[in-house]
Amino acid sequence: MIIFGVDPGTATTGYGIVEVSGDRLVSVSYGCIRTSPELNHQFRLLKIYRKLIDLIDLYKPDDIAVEKVFFNLNSKTAMLVGEARGVVMLAAATCGLRVFEYTPLQIKMSLVGFGRADKKQVQAMVKEVLNLDQIPFPDDAADALAAAVCHAHSLKFIEKVENSDDFVS
Repeated sequence: MIIFGVDPGTATTGYGIVEVSGDRLVSVSYGCIRTSPELNHQFRLLKIYRKLIDLIDLYKPDDIAVEKVFFNLNSKTAMLVGEARGVVMLAAATCGLRVFEYTPLQIKMSLVGFGRADKKQVQAMVKEVLNLDQIPFPDDAADALAAAVCHAHSLKFIEKVENSDDFVS
């Protein structure tokens, strides 16, 4: 299974591609989609959308894992990130992919076992879990890989729920 992790943002959208093979997780690729502040906002969103579609076409993921927005101070930033999340959802829907959303707390719990873990602890665990030589850079890419790893850790539970007689789709 291939999981496409995304850390949405209008200036920088991080992405990470993780392959799940049994209990083994492998980083296939990671990086960032960057947009120029000189571009009109709608064209920044369009650039993100087009690059996401290209990456989906290239890596052919089974699922997309995206970090949920959590801001309680800067509502303008929250709105912009929310718009970038919408673009991620649109790209996924265009390609017929399922989207799974995880809060920062869920991602930290999944990787570190502690919901209040700091960024450095999460990055160190991403490096460890994916057996990387170094911590992924930039932070947005590491966060996207963390979302993908979180989803990988959730797959057995998701499959159980989906295969349950009580599950309603």
